[in-house]
Amino acid sequence: MQELSVIDDPAAAGVSLDPVRARLLAELVEPGSASSLAAKVGLPRQKINYHLRTLEQHGLVELVAERRKGNMTERVMQATAASYVISPAALSAVAPDPGRAPDRLSARWLIAVAARTVREVGDLLAGATKAGKRLATFAVDGEVRFASAADRAAFADELAAAVTTLVAKYHDESAEGGRLHRVVVAVHPGVRREDA
Repeated sequence: MQELSVIDDPAAAGVSLDPVRARLLAELVEPGSASSLAAKVGLPRQKINYHLRTLEQHGLVELVAERRKGNMTERVMQATAASYVISPAALSAVAPDPGRAPDRLSARWLIAVAARTVREVGDLLAGATKAGKRLATFAVDGEVRFASAADRAAFADELAAAVTTLVAKYHDESAEGGRLHRVVVAVHPGVRREDA
């Protein structure tokens, strides 16, 4: 089982969004049969089997064992990944595109850049998984509290200058065999979450 799978097929995305099927995917991080799942989610085994067949058709679960139980064979299934992300590629023509309106101060553009990141890294991850290799990535995540809008603007200017300097220092257009890497830096307000 993969740690993470990025769903880029529109039909598979639709299947995964069904609340019952999403619950089954969550339960199937550990292998289970229709009988064991029926007891956990409170649905008839036949209905669970229907949903499992649909998930299997879209590559979201897979058969890991078969057991004889009396005169029938019990199929033991497991999710193909511990967690899933739906790629904007599943939206095809309506997926956000950062090339349409590049405006580095726009929230829409930030979402389009993030969507492109999910799409591209998802494709790269699928290829690396298929090849049995690790994907070389790097991410920084942190928080900063600005005293004022002026401080935030100054931070953005300094950050842009620092990243531009680093890119200019290490980018080598003529490097034979070099591999292009995308650099994405984002700053957005933090989301306030009420304590439960």
